[in-house]
Amino acid sequence: MSAQREMKEKKPWHTPLTIIITVIGVIAIVALVTVAVLQNRPVPQKYKYGIVLDAGSSHTALYIYEWPAEKDNNTGRVEQKHSCKVKGKGISSYAAEPEKAGTSLIDCMREAELQVPTKRHRETPLYLGATAGMRLLKIEDSAASDKVFQAVEQTLQRSPFYYQGARILTGQEEGAFGWVTVNYLDDRLKQGLETTGALDLGGASTQISFVSRNYDISESPSNSVTFRLYGNDYNLYTHSFLCYGKDQVLKKALAHQTQSGPTKVQDPCFHPGYSVKRDYASLYDSPCVSDMKPKGAPSEFTHIGEGNFSQCQEVVKSLFNFTACTYSRCSFDGVFQPPLQGPFGAFSAYYFVMNFLNLTDTSFPLETVKKNLANYCATPWNELKQRHLGRVKEKYLAEYCFSGTYILTLLTEGYNFTKEKFSDIKFIKEIKGSDAGWTLGYMLNLTNMIPAEAPDSPPLPHAGYVSIVTVIAILLFILLILCLRSIWPRCSKQQQIV
Repeated sequence: MSAQREMKEKKPWHTPLTIIITVIGVIAIVALVTVAVLQNRPVPQKYKYGIVLDAGSSHTALYIYEWPAEKDNNTGRVEQKHSCKVKGKGISSYAAEPEKAGTSLIDCMREAELQVPTKRHRETPLYLGATAGMRLLKIEDSAASDKVFQAVEQTLQRSPFYYQGARILTGQEEGAFGWVTVNYLDDRLKQGLETTGALDLGGASTQISFVSRNYDISESPSNSVTFRLYGNDYNLYTHSFLCYGKDQVLKKALAHQTQSGPTKVQDPCFHPGYSVKRDYASLYDSPCVSDMKPKGAPSEFTHIGEGNFSQCQEVVKSLFNFTACTYSRCSFDGVFQPPLQGPFGAFSAYYFVMNFLNLTDTSFPLETVKKNLANYCATPWNELKQRHLGRVKEKYLAEYCFSGTYILTLLTEGYNFTKEKFSDIKFIKEIKGSDAGWTLGYMLNLTNMIPAEAPDSPPLPHAGYVSIVTVIAILLFILLILCLRSIWPRCSKQQQIV
């Protein structure tokens, strides 16, 4: 009997009370961990959407953006979901037939209806921003500009989305929102990193925007924009040059070469063998050159290419005024510009032209870039057409030599990117899947998606929280076992005595 009693005292785990307490303890701890995991596990993602139409001078594009619905309070990352290029030219080209400006948007709006979930249609904001093309039309014919907008608004108001209006952006807004887009997508604003400058080139205007520590606002207040984003202050220099987009500056170059009203123009900016008849009326139909039209000029002239890069550069340089400057320093045409600072992203036409010319790699010395462009410009026109037959429209193909020369001249002579500073430029089409441009920055501003102050965040991430709860639960379980081991032998002995 004494041997059996001694064995029972050594195995107190077999008593019913011990088993019950142990089971309850295990169940409680498993329940604690399970509740913590289920409560904090990621839920199926729901999204909100925003739509922006970029009504540029040469074409219109629609962009759809999305962000996590449960993080609508300034913490959700906005990304591009879809884009659609509207067929035809920009809405400013429909001045004589304004109703077509509205109907041109219908196909892309139908695409948007399919891309955005139906239940989100009524709450999805829809914006249209027009840029330099409409700015020029407003200057030339304000009534025609109003009619184009009326036609556009009628189409957009019939869509199922939450239409928020259409308007013409100022050049300063276009530049500033492009800068916001580039730095937002690169996570530089939220992390407070050194920002990237923005270089934007369209058909009718071009913008430069960057933060410079040496920028004195008082010297040129009209070129200053101040942002407070995520708790950081940014004093942004930005300027937009109207009539210096690649299409309008070509008109300026041709106007410069036809001041005497010739019937034939030998143009170094077009390829050898190129020959096209051009109409004087269509060349001078823009406010950028209308006051330069020569009197008594013939109805047309023959445009003949020579393909000489160095002479083309001289033609382009003649379009800039480098002497008039009332500030401590200027870019061109008497416009103040502080010293360049930091890296730069060059997008829109900058990218598309330089990408076609295989000149986006700025690790090459500037002289090598110029040499490659000179070789391209010297390529005979017939050879070039055969090389790109059916892949590139003839009009665009003919203009790449001029556009490439203009871009290099604008950057190096206009903005003063020296051969050392030129390597700071990165030609970009998109950042992390979203197109570079002003549209995202515009929507972020209108929807207040970027807070002035840094948003609060939980003290611990989800994984860290669950890990800590699990460790604490295990420690509690161990302490429970130790506690029970000190109690159970006494309980077992009492039961045996009885």
